[in-house]
Parts: sequence; structure tokens; C-alpha cells
Amino acid sequence: MASSRAGSGHGRVKSGGKQSSTPTKSASSRVSRPSDRLNPKTIDPFSNSSKSQSVFSSIYSNGGIPCRLVHGSVKHKLNWDTQPENVPFDPTLVTLAEGLKETVHPYAFVARNGFKELLEVPGCAVKVIPLLPKLTVGIRGALGHKDPDVVSSGLDAACQLSDVVGPALNPHLNKLLVPVSKHMSDKRHKDKVVDTLHVLENNGGRECLPMIKLKIPTYSSIFM
Repeated sequence: MASSRAGSGHGRVKSGGKQSSTPTKSASSRVSRPSDRLNPKTIDPFSNSSKSQSVFSSIYSNGGIPCRLVHGSVKHKLNWDTQPENVPFDPTLVTLAEGLKETVHPYAFVARNGFKELLEVPGCAVKVIPLLPKLTVGIRGALGHKDPDVVSSGLDAACQLSDVVGPALNPHLNKLLVPVSKHMSDKRHKDKVVDTLHVLENNGGRECLPMIKLKIPTYSSIFM
């Protein structure tokens, strides 16, 4: 009768006296590696965090940006699937401009450096100018962000774009000046804002001054 009592226990003992339990993941399988945070391919699409992904991070994670992040021991860099001059600027450059709002690695790094590297392609102005209405919207989003690093990246992008297209940016300047004007009183950004306005005026010519003064009356022209 002992055997029947053993079998009528709490169901934890099987034949052979071995204890059964629900299989669990080992501790090593639960420990995240540094590369899990850096390489978007390691992101679990079924995790709760994936539901809150931004449009840019989703596009990048799904291979929509033709480059990948190469992790260096000291400095990271981008490795393009094809030469930057052969990359379709529409929609890639537009997507990178939208990604300037990113605050999480690697997306912020990819967006900022990818945007810069495409604008360094020789003769790219002919590809960039038709995209200015969309590009300035993306940069405006970064300039209006609450994160100081994102604002700084937006100011950098505005200068980079101005250096490439020159006065062609003038018709779209108001999109950028409105958020820029809000940072003039912020000590963290004031010097960089002034430098950015100097770049915009220098590249855009004297016709920029009335537009800048309208939004930022305290601005001093580089031509005076």
C-alpha cells in the first residue's frame, strides 16, 4: 500500500524518485549581452518594448536603411551596403532626417551620422534640393525636442543642409527658425544657435536677414 500512497502525493514525484519541474531558461540565456543593446537584429520583435518602437527604429530594424553599425573598441562607424553616392536619397535621407529625434543607441547614432555622410556625397545638392520640404520637417522635429542632445543634432543638421543647398533653403527657413528662436534664451544652446544662424545667413545671402530678424529680433547679422 506504500506505493499507492507515494503515488497519491502532490504529483511532484514520478517513477524513479525524480522530481519534475517546468523547464526554465538557464541564467546564462537570460543575461543580456552588450551587443543586444547595440545591434538591432537582436531585438525581440515579440517583446513589449518592440510595441513602442518609433517609425525610424522599426525601419532600421527591418533593414530599411542600407547601412549597419560597426562597433569599434573606441569609435563606432557606419558601413553602407552600397556606396553612399548610389543610395536612393528618397526615401533614405528623408528617413534619416526623421530619425534625428532618436535618443536611444544605436538609432540616434545611425540617424545623425547617416544624414551627415549622405550630405557629404559630392554633387548631392541636385538630389537634396527636391527633398527640402520633407527634410526641413524632420530637422524641425529635432529642433523642437526636449532632449538637449537631440536639439544639438538638429542644429548640426541645419548647418549641414545649408552648406549643401545654400540659398535653396531660404523658402523653407521659417520651418527651422521658429523652434530655433525658442533656444536663444537657453544657455545650453545659445552659442550654438548663434553659430547656426550665422551659417544660414552666410549660405543663404542677405535675403535671409529679414526672415531671421522677424523671428529673432536680437540677432546680429554677419554682414554688419
